[in-house]
Amino acid sequence: MNRSAIRENAFKLIYSLEIQNTDNIKEQIDLFFESNEIKDEEAKKYIDNVVFGIENNKEEILKNIEQNLKEEWKLNRISKMDLAILKLAIYEIKYNDIPYKVAINEAVELAKKYGEDKSKNFVNGILASVVKDM
Repeated sequence: MNRSAIRENAFKLIYSLEIQNTDNIKEQIDLFFESNEIKDEEAKKYIDNVVFGIENNKEEILKNIEQNLKEEWKLNRISKMDLAILKLAIYEIKYNDIPYKVAINEAVELAKKYGEDKSKNFVNGILASVVKDM
């Protein structure tokens, strides 16, 4: 499984956790691996790292998103799909030493594939602002 496919699976899990709003993250990760037949140890390690990393840094990641929204926007107005993409990309950029150009490009590709028509521009704009603030 290549890095983009692993990242896409991580996004799918982050999105499902966003909808479920569960406390037992480890159980959800294990169920996700089982139901998606993910056996690749590198993929499992990466997904575990990203999901728990986002959870452990949730407040700062959400603050990064919120600070870069237009004034009239609030976090609860962002679609769960876009929020999951933004969380993943910001985590990769700030905590996982992924080059920001790679993280933004991958996030925009996920937004094109799973988001609404305006998602790619929205995601790109928020992430560009986050990087600029760094």
